[in-house]
Amino acid sequence: MFISAFENHPRRVLAAIALGCLGLLAFGLYLQHVVGLEPCPMCIVQRYALVLVALVAGGAALFKNRFWLFGGVIKVGVLAVLGAGVAARQSWLQWNPPEILSCGRDFFGMIESFPLKRAIPMIFKGSGDCSTVDWTFLGLSIANWSFLCFSGIALLALLLWLKRRPG
Repeated sequence: MFISAFENHPRRVLAAIALGCLGLLAFGLYLQHVVGLEPCPMCIVQRYALVLVALVAGGAALFKNRFWLFGGVIKVGVLAVLGAGVAARQSWLQWNPPEILSCGRDFFGMIESFPLKRAIPMIFKGSGDCSTVDWTFLGLSIANWSFLCFSGIALLALLLWLKRRPG
């Protein structure tokens, strides 16, 4: 059944990816506003990546045209790989904390000043330390789970592309 979704219903898979990203964003907001965890700059960048993946996957799921559909699949895959890269870097910082606290603030400070931050400040406000592990589930930090989720999304995008690539 799962394999047939790739072959017969790629738009449903993309819609599921979009909904999954929205669920992850909602959980991040829960951890921030209910549990009281302050997101770090790398967490903010990962939120941007989740928003972009959700928008692209949701948009691609709306199109029946193969060109737009699989252009969206490629974009979802690239964005997921970029998000996984940030999560991997944060995981590395958590496993090997630096002597001087730094998250690469210069680059992430530029990302934080992106205009979308002003539009939705509740989602994109953070000041925590990137190397601190404040929450774990099954022995994995938020950054570790984020890496696994982004990797799963990238894998789904790759499978969609391989099963139904244009040509």
